[in-house]
Formats: sequence, C-alpha cells, structure tokens
Amino acid sequence: MTDIRGAASALRQSSERGAHTMSGYGMLLILLLPIAGVAAAVGQIDRVADWVIVLTLFLSCTLFLFVIAGFYLLQPNQAAVVLLFGDYRGTDRTTGLRWTWPWMLKKKVSVRANNIISERIKVNDLRGNPIEMAAQVVWRVTDTAQALFDVDDYKAFVNVQIEAAVRTIGSRYPYDDFEHQEITLRGNHDQVGNELRTELIARLTVAGITVDECGFTHLAYAQEIAGAMLRRQQAQAVVAARQTLVEGAVGMVEMALDQLSAKNVVELDDERRAAMVSNLMVVLCGERDTQPVVNAGSLYQ
Repeated sequence: MTDIRGAASALRQSSERGAHTMSGYGMLLILLLPIAGVAAAVGQIDRVADWVIVLTLFLSCTLFLFVIAGFYLLQPNQAAVVLLFGDYRGTDRTTGLRWTWPWMLKKKVSVRANNIISERIKVNDLRGNPIEMAAQVVWRVTDTAQALFDVDDYKAFVNVQIEAAVRTIGSRYPYDDFEHQEITLRGNHDQVGNELRTELIARLTVAGITVDECGFTHLAYAQEIAGAMLRRQQAQAVVAARQTLVEGAVGMVEMALDQLSAKNVVELDDERRAAMVSNLMVVLCGERDTQPVVNAGSLYQ
C-alpha cells in the first residue's frame, strides 16, 4: 500500500520533444483561396442563385478564419509549447512565421539568458557569525516542458532556490580566516562561486533550467558585528606589521654588530653590546622620529 501511494504521489517528470508544426509562409498561399472565393462570389452576384453565393461566402469566410487562427510568430531564442486539450504535444523552436491547427494551444517560453540579482539576506557562516550576502545569477530555460509542467512558476522557483543555495554555501564556509589556512567566502571568490553554481544547477534541474554564471555581489558582516570585526582586522594588521618590522630590525642590528666586529671599528663588551642593541631596536622600531644625543665624552661615560 505504501509503495502504491508513493508511486501515485511521485512527480511525473516531463521531457521536451519536437512539435509537428508547419511553416506559415506556405499557409499564406492557402489563405488566398478564400479571398479568391469571396471575389468570385461577388463577381457572379447577378448570374447565379443567391444560395450559391451565400454558401460560397460562408465557406470562404470559414476557411479564412480557420487558416488565420493557426498563425503564430517565434523570435530567435523563443519557443512555443503546443498543447492539445491540456496534453503536451511538443515544443516548436523554429523561428519565423509558423502555423499549426487552430485548436492547438500555443504557450510561448523565452529561452534567452536571464540575469537576476537576489535580495540581501542574513546568513550565519561556518563559525556562527552573521553575514549579509547577495548573489548575481545568469540562468536560462533548457527544457521548456519541465519549466512549464514540473514546477508551478519557474521564475518564482528560481528566486527561491537562489536564496536557498546562497544560505547553504554561506553556512558551509567562514567569512574570513585570519590565519589563511581555510577556504573562506571573502578570500576564495572563484572557488566559492563555482560551488554556488554547482549547487544551483542541481537545484534547478527539476525545472529544466541551467545556470551559466553566478557570483556574489554583496558580502559583508552584519551591522551588529561589523564594528567589532573591523577592529579585529585592524588589530591583526597591526600585529602582522609589527612582526615584520621587528624581524627586519633584528636582522639589521645583527648585520651592524657583525660588520663592526669584522672591521674592528670598535670593541664592545657584553654590557655595551646590549646597550647598542637596545638603542638600535628603539630607533628602528619606534613609530616617531628619534632625536640624536651627542656624547661629548667617551663611550663609557
């Protein structure tokens, strides 16, 4: 019983196929027949019986309306889904003037590329920090039957799935990694963008839609923590800058002492060497310009 109910409630997946339609230009020639019939009936109005004229006019008008009702136009990158009393009969993708039976219902579907920018949404990243995200997606319909019959409104379906995919990707990675050891949303745009595209394609396949390009148009910490995170980034930058400065200063002091010893410029004991190292480090690492002090006495005074 469960299997029967599951099979009955399963989605019937549609698949696009070609429709049997005709060129409209050939039907224009047939359209000349009722016009010629009307002209002939009018020309013989005094020579034949009235019922013959009325019948000719009736048949000519009926044929004219029958032919004219089957015409439709298709522009490049546009398709027409043909239905017969609700039954899918195929899709016509041939551009130009087309014709099919008047009782066939034609629904036009654009297969051009569509560009959409999602609304900014608040997402918690991998570390639980609230961030704001928005994405730009270029999508198009590849299967018109699935787009019309497998989802209720394929355009609204795209909007909902974009938001769901952005939330999924946003919660999968941290916004930033100050140690540069992880994949982050801010530091790996191309990789995260490709993963977002893969996620969207998987979600939109059921609607016969593919994604050509996508990426993030907005990515930032939420307002409630933006100030704290900015101060943290500034502190990290200051620490990194000071670390580089200290490493350079130590190298310069070491080079200065080695050259003084190698050239026998001055002989320093351990205490004076430590004092010189201290003075050089202050000069090299200080944030303000140093003021020199001239020693008029000896080195040990």
